[in-house]
Amino acid sequence: MVRIFKHYVPTSLLLLGVVELLLLMASLYLADAFLSFLVRDVAGAAIHMMHPTLSNASLFLLVIFSSLMAMGLYRRRLSGKLGDLLLRIILAMLIGGGLVHGIFSLMPGIELGGDMVWTAILISFIGVLCFRLIFFVVADQKYLNRRILVLGTGRDAVEVAKLRRKSDCRGCTIVGFVNVTNEEELVKPEKILRAKGSITELVEAHFIDELVVAIQDRRKSLPVDELLACKMYGTQITDLSTFFERQLGLLRLDIITPSWMIYSDGFKSGLFNGMVKRGMDLGVSLAMLFVVWPVMLLTAIAIFAESKGRGTIFYKQVRVGEKGAPFEVIKFRSMRMDAEKNGAQWATQGDDRITSVGRFIRKMRIDELPQLLNVLRGDMSFVGPRPERPEFVEELAKNIPYFHDRHMVKPGITGWAQIGYPYGASEDDSRKKLQYDLYYVKNYSLFLDLSIIFQTAEVILWGRGAR
Repeated sequence: MVRIFKHYVPTSLLLLGVVELLLLMASLYLADAFLSFLVRDVAGAAIHMMHPTLSNASLFLLVIFSSLMAMGLYRRRLSGKLGDLLLRIILAMLIGGGLVHGIFSLMPGIELGGDMVWTAILISFIGVLCFRLIFFVVADQKYLNRRILVLGTGRDAVEVAKLRRKSDCRGCTIVGFVNVTNEEELVKPEKILRAKGSITELVEAHFIDELVVAIQDRRKSLPVDELLACKMYGTQITDLSTFFERQLGLLRLDIITPSWMIYSDGFKSGLFNGMVKRGMDLGVSLAMLFVVWPVMLLTAIAIFAESKGRGTIFYKQVRVGEKGAPFEVIKFRSMRMDAEKNGAQWATQGDDRITSVGRFIRKMRIDELPQLLNVLRGDMSFVGPRPERPEFVEELAKNIPYFHDRHMVKPGITGWAQIGYPYGASEDDSRKKLQYDLYYVKNYSLFLDLSIIFQTAEVILWGRGAR
C-alpha cells in the first residue's frame, strides 16, 4: 500500500493508473502518426493537418482518465470478470470520447477533427483493455506481494484469517500465524507456524516483510526485545488496527481503542484545510446546479403530477450537522405525505411508503440534488458522513462507540461510507457504516474527496446501495 495524502492506495492500483495515464497520453500522438501515414496527396506526400499539442493531449488525458474513474475502474473491489470490465471500459471511452470531441469542437483555435479523436479513443480502448487483462493475471501473484506473519492465534488473529476477498488482501500474502504468548489457538492449526527458535529466525526463514501484532492482551509476555530486533533487521511492525485500516479502508470498531485513536496519525483539521474544502464545495455545487437544473425541474414536475398537486415537491427534515448542530436538510419528496404518521422509521427494501417517482429518483440519487442548496448555505459539505436524524443519533450513540465522532466534520451528500457500504437501514448497518465514516474523518484530504466524487458516479450508474 502507498499512502497518498493520508489515504491508503493499493500499490498495484497506483501502478495501473500510472501506466494507463501514459497509454492515454501516447494514444493521441499515435493517432496523429497513424492518420498522417494514411492521409497523403497523389504524390504520396503527407497532407498537412493540425497536430496535437501538449495542452490538447493533457485535456484528452484528463477527460478520458476521469471517465475511467467514474466507471469504477480504479476502485479497490473492482471485479476482474471480462464482461463487466469490457462494459465499463466501453462506456468510459464512449462518454469520454463524446466529451472530448464536444470540447474540441467548441473551443476556438483547436482544429483536431473527430477522426483523430476517435482514432485515439480506439487506440486507448485497445491499450487499456490489453493492459487490464495482463494486470489481473499478474497483480495478485504471490511473489509480488509483501509477505506477512501475524503474531497471535487468538480472537483478534482470527479476524485476519477471515479475510477472503482478493481486494482485502491486495498487495500482501499472509504466510502464517505464530503463538508467542501462549494464548488460546483459535486459528486453524495448518495456518500456525511453530517457532523452533526466535521470531527473528522465523522472519528470516520465511522471508517475512512485515509483522502484524494481533495479540489480545499485549501486557502479557509481548516479546518486545524480539520485535525490536526484527525492526532493526528491517521488518515492518504493524498493529492490527492500522493493518485493517490500510487493507479495508475502515476503522474496525471491535479492534480500535481510545489510546490508538489518540496516538495514531490523523484527525487533523485547520484553517487552510477548511478553506480548501469550502472552496471545493462551492465550486462543485455551483457547477452541478448549472448542469442538473433541467433534471431537477423535470423531477419537480413529475412529483407534482404524481401527487396531482396535493403534495409538496420538496421534503425538509431536521438532521444532525457538524459538532452536533441541527439543520434542515432539503430533498425531493420520494414518499407519501403520510409516510411518518407512526413516527420516524428506517427506510427498508421494497418500502411501500415510497412513490413510483420516488423509487426512480432514489435509485438514481436524484432525490439528493436539492441538498446542493444545503452545501451552498454551509450546512453540509459535498463529501462527508451522511447526516442522520436526531432521533436515530440519540439511539445509536447509546449502543455504538465513537458514534458522535462522525459529527466532527460537516455531513455530506456523498461520502466514503456511501460508496463503501450499501444503504443502511438498521443499527447494525449504522455500526458498519461508522467504520468508513471514521476512516474519512481520520484521513480527510482533498485527494480523498476527489476520489469519492469520482466513485460516486459509478455508484449511481450501477445503482449500488439505493433504496
